[in-house]
Amino acid sequence: MVNYPNGKKHIEKVVKTSFGNRGMTLEKDLNASNSYFLRENIANIHKKPTPIQIVNVDYPKRSAAKITEAYFKVASTTDYNGVYRAKAIDFEAKECASKSFPLNSIHLHQIQHLQNVLQHGAIAFVIIRFTKLDATFYVKADDIINIYLNKEKSKKSIPYSWFVENCYIIPYNLLVPVNYIKIIDYLYF
Repeated sequence: MVNYPNGKKHIEKVVKTSFGNRGMTLEKDLNASNSYFLRENIANIHKKPTPIQIVNVDYPKRSAAKITEAYFKVASTTDYNGVYRAKAIDFEAKECASKSFPLNSIHLHQIQHLQNVLQHGAIAFVIIRFTKLDATFYVKADDIINIYLNKEKSKKSIPYSWFVENCYIIPYNLLVPVNYIKIIDYLYF
């Protein structure tokens, strides 16, 4: 038992800490990791901006312009791309709050894009984070493509156990929260 200087007793509480709620989303963790890779001259990988068409802007004053209406120009492809060790890198990132990954989280145009970059020699994959289970996985693009294209024959989601058995878990690290580069090194170099 510890007493504070004012004489009051300190009551110890058992607090369960979880890394699942680090205050960062997968995107923020990936951006932090990619900033580290860039700063350390390891890789040059960036989040792709989503192309939008601005329709209406409110100008109460020049310094406070506010977009009030906009639309997506075209369907976005994948979230991230860049270069690592002279190879193109292209990947999608998804978060999932359940114990299975719903296949409708990935769209056909994204699957087609992954197929296309694979045909051109890129390293392509999907990073999937199960937020409630505190696990982040590296999924080979070929695997997710095959499951997606055969989804009519199978279930509409992929169970967590499939990821544990077939994918690569990406451990959390404070310096590099999502170090997918280690898995790329293992698989390709």
